[in-house]
Amino acid sequence: MISRVNKHCTVELQALPQRIGQVRRIVSAQLRYWHLDSLIDTAALGVTELLTNVHQHAGPDKRCTVELALVQGQLTVSVRDHGPRLPRLTSPGRAGTHGRGLALIAALSTRWGVQRHHEGGKVVWFTLREPVAAPAAGPAPAVRTGAGRRRPAALQALQEGGLGAPGSELRPTPLGKPSAARSAVAG
Repeated sequence: MISRVNKHCTVELQALPQRIGQVRRIVSAQLRYWHLDSLIDTAALGVTELLTNVHQHAGPDKRCTVELALVQGQLTVSVRDHGPRLPRLTSPGRAGTHGRGLALIAALSTRWGVQRHHEGGKVVWFTLREPVAAPAAGPAPAVRTGAGRRRPAALQALQEGGLGAPGSELRPTPLGKPSAARSAVAG
């Protein structure tokens, strides 16, 4: 079991395609070091989505800071960039190839949000809960795909237009404030 000591890691980079893969590996290694192996895939996917947004939308220099913070069993992953535009959650539709990143973040995280940074730019963040060992807990709901592979139900719903589609509710929550409701409710 992990002690409840606060843990912190920061990486500064330019969000270029070749660097995004490196940061994914850094996040994975850090979470492995913290014994949070069960959060690696979700956190790495989330940081990839946020860094891709920086690469596509944050301006010419693409400088950003990735921060991991583990406090009282809650992992917060944040990406700060210097771009002035706040990202918006959109509904790309079934055929859309872009615009699903924040919907994916909302589906996979406990909470998420966007806020302006006092030094300029913005911070986009999401939280994941450290798993608690349950005696008879089964695996997360999953859907079978071709070739017998399983995909988390949240990803399946996102791909089928169930999350981020008209009629579903996805909203950010303020950083540091507990949320009574989950950020993504399929609906």
